[in-house]
Amino acid sequence: MIRRLYDWTIELADHRHALWALALVAFIESSVFPIPPDILMIPMILANPRRAWLVATVALVASVLGGLLGYAIGALAFETLGQPILASLGKADAMAEFSTRFNDVGFWAVLTAGITPFPYKVITIMSGWTGMPLGTFIATSILARGLRFFIVAGLLWHFGAPIRDFIERRLGLMFSLAVMLLFGGFAAVRFL
Repeated sequence: MIRRLYDWTIELADHRHALWALALVAFIESSVFPIPPDILMIPMILANPRRAWLVATVALVASVLGGLLGYAIGALAFETLGQPILASLGKADAMAEFSTRFNDVGFWAVLTAGITPFPYKVITIMSGWTGMPLGTFIATSILARGLRFFIVAGLLWHFGAPIRDFIERRLGLMFSLAVMLLFGGFAAVRFL
C-alpha cells in the first residue's frame, strides 16, 4: 500500500497542476492545516529536479502568505479562530504565560518554527495574537521558510537520483520516519 501511495504521489508531483496544489498546501499549512508542504515538495523535486528552485519559490511565497493569514487570525480573530486551533494542539492553558514571553524571543520563535518540523501555524497565530511587529514577522518568515525550502530543494537537486533510489529501496522506513517527524512536531507543541 505504501508503494502505491508513493507511486501516486510521484505521478501527482509531475502533474500540470502540481505547483498550484503545492501553493495551496503551503498556504493553508501556515495557518490551519496540519500537513507540511514537504509532502508534495519532495516528490515534486524528485520527479523533476530541474524545477527544484521553482518548487521552493512557490512553497516559500505561499507559505509566507499563509503565515500572514495565521498572523491575521491571531491579531483579529484570536478568540473565535486562533484559540480553538491552538487549543486543539493542546496549548490552551499555556497561552497566557507564553504570550508574555513570546515577543521577547519572537524572532527566534518564528525562525525556529519556520525551519524545523515544529508546526509553523502555532507561531503565525501567536505572532498576531501577541502583537509581534508585522515587519519582523514577515522578514523572519521569509528567512526561515526560505532556508527550509531552499535547503531541501538544493539537497534534492544535487543528490536527487541517489536520494530517490534510497527512498524507494527503504520506503517503509522513510514512511515511518516521516510519520514520526510529523507526530514529533505535534508532541513538541503539546509539551513546549
